[in-house]
Amino acid sequence: MKFFSLVLIALVSMSASSCQDQNQYPDLEDGLYAEINTNKGIMVARLFYKKAPVTVANFVGLAEGTHPSLDDSLKGKPFYDGIIFHRVMDQFMIQGGDPTGTGTGSAGFKFHSEFDTSLSHDKAGILSMANSGGVTTNGSQFFITEVPFTKLDAFTADGSLKNCNGSRVSCHPVFGELVIGLEVQDSISNVAVSKERGKVNRPLEDVVMNKVTIIRKGKDAKAFDAAKVFTELEPLLPQRLKDMQTKQEELAKEKSMAAAKDFIAANAELEGEIFESPTGMAMILNKAKNGATPKSTDNVLVNCSAYFMNDNLLYTTYVDVAKKMNQYDEKQDKGGAYKPLSVIYNESAGLVAGFREAMLRMNVGDKARVFVPSYLGYGAGGRPPRVPGNTDLYFDIEISGIE
Repeated sequence: MKFFSLVLIALVSMSASSCQDQNQYPDLEDGLYAEINTNKGIMVARLFYKKAPVTVANFVGLAEGTHPSLDDSLKGKPFYDGIIFHRVMDQFMIQGGDPTGTGTGSAGFKFHSEFDTSLSHDKAGILSMANSGGVTTNGSQFFITEVPFTKLDAFTADGSLKNCNGSRVSCHPVFGELVIGLEVQDSISNVAVSKERGKVNRPLEDVVMNKVTIIRKGKDAKAFDAAKVFTELEPLLPQRLKDMQTKQEELAKEKSMAAAKDFIAANAELEGEIFESPTGMAMILNKAKNGATPKSTDNVLVNCSAYFMNDNLLYTTYVDVAKKMNQYDEKQDKGGAYKPLSVIYNESAGLVAGFREAMLRMNVGDKARVFVPSYLGYGAGGRPPRVPGNTDLYFDIEISGIE
């Protein structure tokens, strides 16, 4: 009889929970949601469990205490309940999920980044993973945007994947958005914060997540097994990212081949031999008469100017070019900026790949205009702050002598 009563209670409890999920927030369509109940009010977020299943599984598993990577002492306990928003920045975001409240704590594990080109920090109320850089430092900390902040996306405006492991490159996995409580997020963003060293941007009065409740509406959402999804799919993320990078590289090469032809056509008035490399580099080479061919052990003197494809100057070793383009800097001139570069004439030369390939086809006295696609230049990471990632460039190059 006692066993029957326990079973009955369990069934009633399950039924009540199911009804609660169905009846709570009746205006919301089917989906997986997180209710974040704070001491400033309630926020409800739609979780993108189909586009970011692993990241959502991580959040849901922590919220419900079912995460497979949790220490045994934490399993069965709602991880986020009672944790504060420890970092609050007006006109940016609010960040929480650190049990220590210091910004350095976690749930005891890290997992790989998961990106989808359709997900962006393009509005207020976006839920995204906080991390310390790279693609393997996600854990329990997350943030909610107050304003659009696409700089945090893993993709550039043209849809190209950034070099997320590069220095000072921000790539944060988006996994949800607020559908209720934007005003609560805004009120949290505006609380008074500390300016004290070591506690900068921490609210002077704690903003607490009293309880985070996962709400499942509809068959698909109810079938979402966070522990199973994380266990099965998280190990696949490195290969998924690698495949994404490979695809991006293939697309970049296709675009560069077309851009190289446009480059040749745009410079049709230049005299010289045209060479279109299988790598994607293209050059118009004006050869000098009887120009000496450097040896691989020689240091050659190279003058050059680098341009964006809109003809804006990036840098130059020619003082007259710098003056013509209104970029002359007297201080740099005195420091020796406007003089030929001394470069070893072999594959070990410390130059971007496209520039080096072109240089090694040149003799002393030769001049060339060279198209360098982004992946043979500064790549997905670019060269901050002046060169964005995935930027094609062209160079005017002259080998003026051998040192």
